[in-house]
Amino acid sequence: MKKISSITVVKNDQANIADCINSLKMCVDEVIVLVDSSSSDKTLEIIKSISSIRYEEVQWKGFALTKQYAVSLSSNDYILWLDSDEILSEELIAEINKLKSDNILSDTYSFPRKAIFIGKWIKHSGWYPGRVVRLFNKKDASFNDNKVHEGLKFNSHVKIIELKKDIIHYTDRNLVHYLNKLNSYTSLAAEELRDKGKSVTLIDIIFRPLWIFVKMYLIKAGFLDGIHGFLLASYSSFYVFTKYTKLWEFKRTK
Repeated sequence: MKKISSITVVKNDQANIADCINSLKMCVDEVIVLVDSSSSDKTLEIIKSISSIRYEEVQWKGFALTKQYAVSLSSNDYILWLDSDEILSEELIAEINKLKSDNILSDTYSFPRKAIFIGKWIKHSGWYPGRVVRLFNKKDASFNDNKVHEGLKFNSHVKIIELKKDIIHYTDRNLVHYLNKLNSYTSLAAEELRDKGKSVTLIDIIFRPLWIFVKMYLIKAGFLDGIHGFLLASYSSFYVFTKYTKLWEFKRTK
């Protein structure tokens, strides 16, 4: 039977980390958790209290590089990547365990992701099923160098197989959490655009945010998600506005 190692990196997520790890322990053979050394809440204390896992405090090197380091620590070829604010649903745990018991684990797998935004499952707005590739063979894949919203790059022969059951993503507990994350992520995204030599015009600043709102709220039927859908479309639009105005500031300062 092929074995699976899981990787998770975490900073200041005492509300979610135990549920994340405990769901992983139900279907993987090795749990690896990297804790940002600048964490200031009880995240590390909680991790230390959980048995049969491997953890390490690390200096933050960015999302992609830190996760790639976690992969390098793994004992098994197959890697299940889960963020600290995500858990595997019971149905997905059973689906993964069946792959292992039937000895048919191969290639690369994507999962649908059920996002919980301020206490509500967002069924529309372009968020569901929102498939993500999270189970892969480390010989065939590595993390890209994106500063934010990092992902995997694969060898050309890799086939992605779609599993049916959900990851559950507790994306934002409240608006304070969302806005703090927005400020951090937009800075990283703007830096990434700057490093790629991207330009910015008034058209970008005006129409890119407007398009995001129209796409999420109207085209992707975010209005069916009620006030949560309106907030999500509005804040997503503001995310894009902030990213491009930060890029404009970078260019102006230069």
